[in-house]
Amino acid sequence: MNRKVLVLNQDYSPISVCTVQRAFLLTFLRKTEMVESANGHVIRSVSQSYPMPAVIRLTRYIHIPYKGVALTRQNVFKRDNFNCQYCGTHNELTLDHVMPRSRGGKSSWDNLITACKRCNAFKGDYTPEEAGISLQYKPFRPSYVMFLRDYSGYHCDEWRPYLKVGK
Repeated sequence: MNRKVLVLNQDYSPISVCTVQRAFLLTFLRKTEMVESANGHVIRSVSQSYPMPAVIRLTRYIHIPYKGVALTRQNVFKRDNFNCQYCGTHNELTLDHVMPRSRGGKSSWDNLITACKRCNAFKGDYTPEEAGISLQYKPFRPSYVMFLRDYSGYHCDEWRPYLKVGK
């Protein structure tokens, strides 16, 4: 039971992802209500069966002051799909500053990418253009909803209406 459950605020805005066990407990304690069940899946106790939640909604509105994606090594790797942004490999990944720090480059979503050790060493203290290599795509800051939808590591059809997925 390694499925994930989308957690919505009372106004149906996505706020997080949790485990099925936590979602069931929150629903059982009436802190949330089940909005969508996992199609055909159930949770069984000794004497009863319950539908497995896929999307739950809080019964009380929670004010969340900042819903952004933290700039961390793992989140940059997730955004870049664990691929070197120069050659596409999955091996020996590191972070690379597109504009080198020694030349004024900052540690920001727009300047950090995933690179393998080989490409990072080849690029060195140059920009990609100066080193004669190109990025697969321009680095960007992912939105919170986009991060939940694309990088949470789990995709579920029941989540689509709440994450504005057009697929």
